[in-house]
Amino acid sequence: MRFHFFTNKVIVFDIQNDFSEHMNEVQNHSEVESLLRGGAFVVLPTDTIYGICATALDMTAVERLYALRKRDPSKPMIVLISSIDDLKTFDISLTSRQENILEQIWPGKVSVVLHCGSKNFSYLHRGTYSLAVRMPNKKDLLEILNVTGPLVAPSANIEGEPPAKNIQEASDILGITPIIMAPRRQTAKVRR
Repeated sequence: MRFHFFTNKVIVFDIQNDFSEHMNEVQNHSEVESLLRGGAFVVLPTDTIYGICATALDMTAVERLYALRKRDPSKPMIVLISSIDDLKTFDISLTSRQENILEQIWPGKVSVVLHCGSKNFSYLHRGTYSLAVRMPNKKDLLEILNVTGPLVAPSANIEGEPPAKNIQEASDILGITPIIMAPRRQTAKVRR
């Protein structure tokens, strides 16, 4: 099964490694998951804007993303999830009333701020002990999240600047050379 990219483009960046030798084809979701787990960033259209994403469970990747975007370190980033069960990953407990409300509004373009008291996730909640979480209403994105797990997904821009309107703008704004690009066809190339 080939990785199904969005009708636009998906770019994976890795600013720590040099991928100048040759190109390989990304075959499936697990290869993208492997790249993310290795610290790569993914720029993709979410259900609201273009986001630059990293795995939410990798503190180093999250900190690198803060540095790349020049983001105020006291401001938490949005976390995208694929199911309400993903909240347990962050030690977030819901009352049955809260769960019923989330089941009514998700998936959708609604971000919800939830209490996250775990110090294990201080790199995400930045001392606020709360996380802004969203389950997007975009089938392709949910498929990616099912494989990769939760992703931090701030807008693809430098903090305070207008968000990118497309992949090329994201690349230009963030000043990074893309290593994976997927045009409208169903495959992508990766520089290794």
